[in-house]
Amino acid sequence: MSTPPEARPGRVAVFGDVGGQRDALAAGLVALGADPGTLTLPADLTVVQVGDLMHRGPDSAGVIDLVDRVMTEQPDQWVQLTGNHEALYLGLPQFHWPERLPGPSREVINRWWGTQRLRVAAAVQVPGDAAAWLITHAGLTQGFWRHFLGLPDDGVTAARGLNRLIGNLHEKWLFRPGVMVTESIDLSAGPMWASAPDELIPSWREAALQMPFHQVHGHSSLVDWSTGRALGLPDRVGRFTPDPVLRHTTTTVGERRIVGIDPGHGRRPAPVWEPLVFPDARVVAR
Repeated sequence: MSTPPEARPGRVAVFGDVGGQRDALAAGLVALGADPGTLTLPADLTVVQVGDLMHRGPDSAGVIDLVDRVMTEQPDQWVQLTGNHEALYLGLPQFHWPERLPGPSREVINRWWGTQRLRVAAAVQVPGDAAAWLITHAGLTQGFWRHFLGLPDDGVTAARGLNRLIGNLHEKWLFRPGVMVTESIDLSAGPMWASAPDELIPSWREAALQMPFHQVHGHSSLVDWSTGRALGLPDRVGRFTPDPVLRHTTTTVGERRIVGIDPGHGRRPAPVWEPLVFPDARVVAR
């Protein structure tokens, strides 16, 4: 019997949006020690992928096949989260995208969701941090945390609360849209839709309370990496640290951090980017 991921410290690599770029994803895995031929992950590595595996790039079906194979062969070492692009295939579409997955790939997405292999959140315990890091696709806004989750006071409880909504009477809460769909800013936007510069960061910066855990998200960025231009209103976003090599942004809110890791792949992969890697960490909720 394999050792459960909660008991296995090692490297945890959090990958941002893949966007149909299979070769970029494979190269990122190989750089972390995956076998170049089979992409079998090394024993000390667990991958958390934040969703939006498909669209934009040339090989969405190839990305789905790669992830499905790794999750089948090494289920304890791959945690797959749901993005708004996966959500297109899980119910009533909330937006239009010109590219559609082929039938077999759509079936895989629905199989993952139906068997709860596709999750909404994960939590990672990192040495030196008392609070576990919460990982979602778009981030957990202060309003959603308050009004829909009941103010969990740690990342593990928040991740478990989000995942319990899958298949629940209140599952629709997970798909709660924000400004990207409605064109109206909502500081309670859901974990698949919150805009980092417009909703996620301001919701916590403007709250008169301490964010109880660190966060990692994809979906949107505080920087247009193609131009280097900061996004959002400066007085609402506040100060943050961009890393143009990793294509990560780090915002400090009180004593906690929010790290954005969407590399901004388009029709072509980003020229430089890396996943966020936590050494000697553990996935403690999925």
